[in-house]
Amino acid sequence: MPVAAVAVVCPALAGFILACRRGGLPNGCALLIRAFDVGRIGAKAIWLPILLISPAVGIVAFVIMRLGGSRIPDPQIALPNVLALSAVFLVSGLSEELGWSAYALDPLQARSSALAAGLLIGAVWAIWRYPALVQAHRSVVWIGWWTLGTVSMRIIMVWLFNRTGGSMFGAAVFHAVSNLCWQLFPVQGSWFDPRLHGLLMAAVALVLVLWYPGRGQVDRTLALARLGPS
Repeated sequence: MPVAAVAVVCPALAGFILACRRGGLPNGCALLIRAFDVGRIGAKAIWLPILLISPAVGIVAFVIMRLGGSRIPDPQIALPNVLALSAVFLVSGLSEELGWSAYALDPLQARSSALAAGLLIGAVWAIWRYPALVQAHRSVVWIGWWTLGTVSMRIIMVWLFNRTGGSMFGAAVFHAVSNLCWQLFPVQGSWFDPRLHGLLMAAVALVLVLWYPGRGQVDRTLALARLGPS
């Protein structure tokens, strides 16, 4: 495991420290409690995009590769592995989203649009991973296409965050499912094509932004109210 993998704890740690500086220990604890804010998710139908967008993108990418003549092998999915990976990715997703979604997103949306917030956090989120990708000897082109997919995913996550009443847990589940789909892609993600993934995720993000723009926004007064003590 690369050293950069420990970076998953940094967003939560930074968010907690900054929340404490903003409103003391109670404010920091309130941020941590948001990891379990599943109660914010009112409409049950929103679980469909949270759980199904990433698997759908993975399946479409697999079919395209097969139809294109690729010798990509069949996925090998074992339930014990799925359960173990799901637990690991959910914990890491909760840690990251405490910083990216629970702490950083509302202040950005209070000052700009949901799309601008998604683009900014997505860019920082992607760059945050560059050391690990370089350590894994990824090419500049590979990283470029991967960045497109990562930023597009963040735009989708912001849209979901706003549609769930600001649920950090919902964002973390989407994050975890995405990582799980990557790991289950043949073989342990080694056949993952960042170009296909990037283009498909960008298409999903574009549909959400253009077809349902109002549902991707958040009332700025509400965003400010969720920031906690000043």
